[in-house]
Order: sequence, then C-alpha cells, then structure tokens
Amino acid sequence: MHALRFDGSGVQLEDVAEPRPCDETVIVRVRLAGICKTDLEIVRGYMGFRGTLGHEFVGVVEEGPEELRGQRVVGEINFACQSCPTCAQGLQRHCPHRQVMGILDADGAFADFVRIPAANLHPVPDRVSDEQAVFTEPLAAAFEILEQVHIEPGRDCVVFGDGKLGLLVAQVLHQAGARVVSVGRHPEKLALVAKRDIETVLLDDWCGDQVSLVVEATGSAEGFERAVSALRPRGTLVLKTTVSERPSLDLAPLVINEIRVVGSRCGPFPPALRALETGSVDVGSMITERLPLSDGVEALRRADSRGTLKVLIENS
Repeated sequence: MHALRFDGSGVQLEDVAEPRPCDETVIVRVRLAGICKTDLEIVRGYMGFRGTLGHEFVGVVEEGPEELRGQRVVGEINFACQSCPTCAQGLQRHCPHRQVMGILDADGAFADFVRIPAANLHPVPDRVSDEQAVFTEPLAAAFEILEQVHIEPGRDCVVFGDGKLGLLVAQVLHQAGARVVSVGRHPEKLALVAKRDIETVLLDDWCGDQVSLVVEATGSAEGFERAVSALRPRGTLVLKTTVSERPSLDLAPLVINEIRVVGSRCGPFPPALRALETGSVDVGSMITERLPLSDGVEALRRADSRGTLKVLIENS
C-alpha cells in the first residue's frame, strides 16, 4: 500500500506492506484524513516520531470481527494497554504504555490502510458526511475542555488562536453558554465563527481585558505569556498548544495571581459526533483543500502555508 512517512529528516510517499489485524485490532481502509498542526510539528521534530503520519481520519472497517466489517468509523488515537493501574482508573488516554497513532510508536492514517484497536472505534452516523467526520478527533479535543472546566452560563472567556482547533474550541464553549471572544490574526478565519454570533477581535486590536477563562490554542510558543496576561487573579488557563520548540517561561505570574493551569489534550468522541450530526458546530467552512494521497507531500506543504485551515488527504 501507499503511506506518507517521516524518517526524521523528510517526508515521502512510500510503498509499504499492508498492516494485518492482531491482538484485538482491526484494519480500516482510510477514506479521508485531515492534516493538523501536530502533524506539522512532528516533521519539525516534535515527539521524535518515525513512521506513517496522521491521526484524524474516517474510513471503513476492512478486516476484523464480522460485526464490524463494512462499518464507517472514526477512531480514538491512544492505544492503551488496558491492563495497568492507569487504565483501570479509566484513564486510557494517559496509559504509560500507550501508543499514539501517527505520533508515538504507532503508524498513522496517511495511508491506504491503518491498524487500530477495535475498542477505539466509533461508528459514524449516516447523517454525518466523510468531510464532517474527519473533524471528530479535533472536535473531541475541544469538548475535552467541558470535561475539565465548569462552564456556567455567561462565563467570560477568551480563545487565542484562529486555527482549526481554536475555531472549534470557540464554537464548543459558545454552545456551552460561555461569553466567548475569539482572538486571532486572520479576519477571514475569524469570520467563520462570527457567523455563529461569536465575538471576534483581531490580535492587534485586542485591548487586553482580563477574563476568568483563557484557552491558548495559537500553536505558537510565544502565546503563553499573552494568555496569562489576559487572566484575572484565580482565573483558569487551558493550554492546547504543543510545539517542537521549548520556550522559556516566566511562571511567577501564575503563583502571584494564583492561576489554575489545565493541560488539555484528547477528548470524548460521542459528544463530538452528536455535534456533527446536529450541525451545532460548523466544520465544513474550515476545509481549504482536498488532495489525493499521491500528492501527500504537497498536501503537507500547503497545510503549512499562511492562511490555510484544513487540508484533507483523500484515498480513491
């Protein structure tokens, strides 16, 4: 099969052996995959990953238990051992022995086929298109904030970042009843959430009013200090950014202002799929371009271009 692989120095499309099911895993034929900021950071050295890239996908079960074959599915990306004390607490996403699809010790979905534990699969509702379903994983990451932070009606919050994740987070918090201000650098991107009655401000025009909740989703190392400055004392900072760069941080303001810091990563798929099915979150407007897997290297280049939102890789 074909797979888009990173060897530590560059990305290339390679012919590799098809994966085989084993140990309660299934083989999914990938129909559509999405490029995210994490994929771009990996090719810059983040996580030291080597192998097939990609973790946002929708596909059809090709090999596995009879009852699963032919199902259109999406899949959670953390492959837990299911036997350690962490897994016993229901914290499979934090299993110390986990593999992570396309990120840590497990090949990803920029390929014709991907192997994934059957337990990680979620069927896609008929009313959800492939183009919508491919956003399930990042949308679930946005919903994770609701698992971690109480959002009472009218809670004031700022979301820094008008990339794909930042726009999803703004919509999820808005739907939860928060009073959201989405701050970014690109008017055309902010316009996508402004259509959902979310207040938007260009970063150069942001006045710095302090709020009780800030989500940092800029995907940049320099965003931390600005996010902290936007918080009132005893506010909550949710960090979504992961980058290969290791910035220097001044932690004193966190102590002085008693700021609560919440790292936020992967999230629950069921509410994400429900939101896609009901249309309460708009993802289609974020699709910039679709390219075939054969043009995967070019797809990554375009995804890393200024002003681009979601670039999808499709299999014929």
